[in-house]
Amino acid sequence: MHLDVQDLRNFYYRSPLGRAAQAAVRGRLLELWPEAKGQTVAGFGFAAPLLRPFLGDARRVLALMPGPQGVMPWPPQLPNVSVLCEETLWPVETGHIDKLVVLHGLETSERPSDLLEECWRALGPGGKVVFVVPNRAGLWSRSDRTPFGFGRPYSMSQLETQLRKHQFLPERHRSALYQFPSDRKVWMQAAGMFEKIGRAMPAVVAGGVFMVEASKLVYPPKGRVQRSPQRSPIEALVPKPTATPV
Repeated sequence: MHLDVQDLRNFYYRSPLGRAAQAAVRGRLLELWPEAKGQTVAGFGFAAPLLRPFLGDARRVLALMPGPQGVMPWPPQLPNVSVLCEETLWPVETGHIDKLVVLHGLETSERPSDLLEECWRALGPGGKVVFVVPNRAGLWSRSDRTPFGFGRPYSMSQLETQLRKHQFLPERHRSALYQFPSDRKVWMQAAGMFEKIGRAMPAVVAGGVFMVEASKLVYPPKGRVQRSPQRSPIEALVPKPTATPV
């Protein structure tokens, strides 16, 4: 079940913990995508906090927000790019998106397979998508004080398996939110140190969220190729039966 857009906005824009989480996850995203010059960048779920760096150089930016969540105008004091849409039916042409970010979208969806198919449809050939999901072994997925404590948390292998089933090829991994999910002063002051230490760790030592970059495969995966039935060459040589005269 999707969270309410007001709760997400209050967390990311009005709470110290949410602003720290926004900075940590966005910093890791920029390591993967330092720019998007001339490209179409979209986010689904509540990805607006991660899209702001691309407003300057991207050809177009879209913040797709599902109906059960609700929508808010974004970015403030600039032309609105937020769109309220059906979870599995986006108002986007097929193959139109170059880069896609999914935050608070996959783990809260009641139809994750259909959502992944819609992601695949909207991406262009060679398009990239980053899925940001709660780590099932992390502290953030165990606390309902943050949005990452809702929905279905994932392990890295679970997420990669699901992506491969829907014609995505996982390529690069990042983790974020090594800080404690607490707004107490002592933990907030140490947040930067925890994130810095976490970035030096291998991806398998994950923080509160996984970030998986995947590319769109443009050919069907093995085992799902459907061929039209053909007659056997031997059957073609067998003469057709003639009608018996009455």
